[in-house]
Amino acid sequence: MDDLKQIAFLGIGNMGYPMALNLHKKGFHVTVFDLSADSLSRAKAEGMATAADAFTAAKDADVVISMLPAAKHAEGLYLGPDGLLARLKAHRKDKLPKVADCSTTSPDCAIKLAAAAKALGMDFLDAPVSGGTAGAAAGTLTFMVGGSESTLASFRPILEAMGKNLFYAGTAGFGQVAKVCNNMLLAIHMIGTSEALALGTKFGMDPKVLSEIMSKASGNNWSLQVYNPYPGVQETSAATRGYTGGFASALMKKDLGLAEDAARTQGVQTPLGNLALQIYTDHCAQGFDGKDFSSVIQRFAKELSK
Repeated sequence: MDDLKQIAFLGIGNMGYPMALNLHKKGFHVTVFDLSADSLSRAKAEGMATAADAFTAAKDADVVISMLPAAKHAEGLYLGPDGLLARLKAHRKDKLPKVADCSTTSPDCAIKLAAAAKALGMDFLDAPVSGGTAGAAAGTLTFMVGGSESTLASFRPILEAMGKNLFYAGTAGFGQVAKVCNNMLLAIHMIGTSEALALGTKFGMDPKVLSEIMSKASGNNWSLQVYNPYPGVQETSAATRGYTGGFASALMKKDLGLAEDAARTQGVQTPLGNLALQIYTDHCAQGFDGKDFSSVIQRFAKELSK
């Protein structure tokens, strides 16, 4: 860890900020950049260094970590003659930083970024995460890592400062394959959990009681137990905060689109994944794109939308 102490963290939104903060608290020197001035001010107040642009943040770093909304943002940041990878190569020549993109992009995007980094002599990992904003804040995220095992070994202390579970998925792009599959399943069981809670509460049953019963029965799942969509069941849930500050429905829609694209390329049928995409597409069109993805329960429990 001693030779990888200087970290540039690019993208400090709902997920990236607590991840960067955990690195800072664990003794790493973290320089952050984000397009949001408010996010930068918040980071500065916590003692993190801030930069005016991505290159300034990364030019002297041992490690570059990014947490961005989508593939187009990751490719826009890293690729091309004026992209960050090329600029770092021109600036640093030999002692190049290691790079990990923790965004949820796509397998193709991750392979493209890894190839570009390799051509310039840089180590690159695709390392998307699962665990939500609560997991990011608690430092209990799950990392799904694609790339070389030797690069992962050097990154391990850094990733372990932000997460509890670290899985090597395979070569470049496999981290994104794992994430696409995971989020498709997440959307499916969030919708199923929402339907079940809406049905039970329509009878007049207490959502806390129903959630407790199902969490100890065969219907148990992560959405029910850790990220309950019914307000007031869990104090820390996005639902209890008015479906704010979590994982936006628009991002879930994006991830389901990635899953559909991946399934199409492999000739695999994913009927529930396709239905989940339709539901979240409609949900976003109804004005919930900026609300947490657990707000999908409002489609089934109409009283919650009043």
